[in-house]
Amino acid sequence: MNQIERRAVFSLAGIFGLRMFGLFMLLPVLAIHTAGMPGSTPLKVGIALGAYGLTQALLQIPFGLLSDRLGRKKLITTGLLIFILGSIVAAAASSIEWIIAGRAIQGAGAISSVILALTADLTREEQRTKAMAIIGMSIGVVFLLSITLAPPLAEGIGVQGLFILTGILAVLAIIVLHTVVPSPDSNFLHRDVVPVWSQISVIARNPQLLQLDFGIFVLHLVLTALFVVIPGQLVTAFDIALAEHWKIYLPIIVLSVAGMVPLIMISSRKGRAISAFRFAIAILSVGLAALALSVVRTEGGLPVLLVSLWLFFVGFNALEAMLPSLVSRVAPAAAKGTAIGIYNSCQFAGVFAGGMMAGFITEHFGTDIVFWLCGLLCLCWLLLAVISGGFQLFSSRVLYIGEQSLLQTEALVDRIRQVRGVKEVTIVRGESLAYLKVDDKELDTAALHQLKQT
Repeated sequence: MNQIERRAVFSLAGIFGLRMFGLFMLLPVLAIHTAGMPGSTPLKVGIALGAYGLTQALLQIPFGLLSDRLGRKKLITTGLLIFILGSIVAAAASSIEWIIAGRAIQGAGAISSVILALTADLTREEQRTKAMAIIGMSIGVVFLLSITLAPPLAEGIGVQGLFILTGILAVLAIIVLHTVVPSPDSNFLHRDVVPVWSQISVIARNPQLLQLDFGIFVLHLVLTALFVVIPGQLVTAFDIALAEHWKIYLPIIVLSVAGMVPLIMISSRKGRAISAFRFAIAILSVGLAALALSVVRTEGGLPVLLVSLWLFFVGFNALEAMLPSLVSRVAPAAAKGTAIGIYNSCQFAGVFAGGMMAGFITEHFGTDIVFWLCGLLCLCWLLLAVISGGFQLFSSRVLYIGEQSLLQTEALVDRIRQVRGVKEVTIVRGESLAYLKVDDKELDTAALHQLKQT
């Protein structure tokens, strides 16, 4: 990457991270805080935790589409201002209903796809994968920091203080956006990054992508459900004060990253991606079953709880890394952005469903059932992954072809198809780009590069 690209990518990763830090930071502390508020019930606690997921799921694709017309920076600024408003509402809340409203408003600033689109505007095609990977890694780092820092911060400044802090971080993000992030010459339609409205109905019916969308829905449903019940279990069943919860989360998450590395390495080998994917789901399911047993056996059950959480986060972190890659490799090259947009919407829908489900189950049946139900959902996911067979996995490439007549385009498509390793070619008239699906192991890169130069 050149200097402008590095400046753009790292500053946009910072903006993405600041916003996600504000959302993640409430996960390990909000359930305990809201449980004592006026009008609080377990169901409302769960909704408060996951409310941002509903508005995020509904609005992130529209935000991305609007940014093509209104401009990326305008939409990102608008989304961050909405997020700040939600932080203020939640910080001033005197009842759980206002906490729910604040969290929902926070999620309404759904700028994830707009940030990715701006990243694509400011990077060359050959650097785009690296740029997206940097943003993805920033989210992982932010998740680790937010989960471990939130409990002691909540003890020091209170949960209202955390909401104020999230608003301040969003203000910093706006400053970075307008002082550090370069402005693109123009906005382009990046079909490999952002959704295209006309493709949504077709991609939403793709059976392989639907399986992956179901997976990310379940994964984040389970994560949110656990944070509805786990903090309270640590306090009541194991007598661990909220301010000390970081001592549980930090080593578990750090060690889980070490545990996921072998799975990621195996998944990168040719022909092993699906096996590693299924094994990660199995680890996730075993972790949840062990969590259910550790809650039942509270006497001497803390070691079992810790090992169970470690297994869960090994599976979670591995799947969090594998799923976006699988979506990118399964999706049609010219519709990858649309596939990723639907996938992200399913992820945030899972956040809301997990909070609401865990709250409802806890209120009517008890926390034990939450763990067993989460485990059952993961077993259903594993069964689906096994019986549905594998995926057709290819990499995506974007080839600049310049202005072409209809006859030239048809001839170029034939020439590209003859290149060894090219599996699919899509050229959208008026965009001067060819979208390819290729087998990296077979691809004749020299021949493809020669076509790019002609």
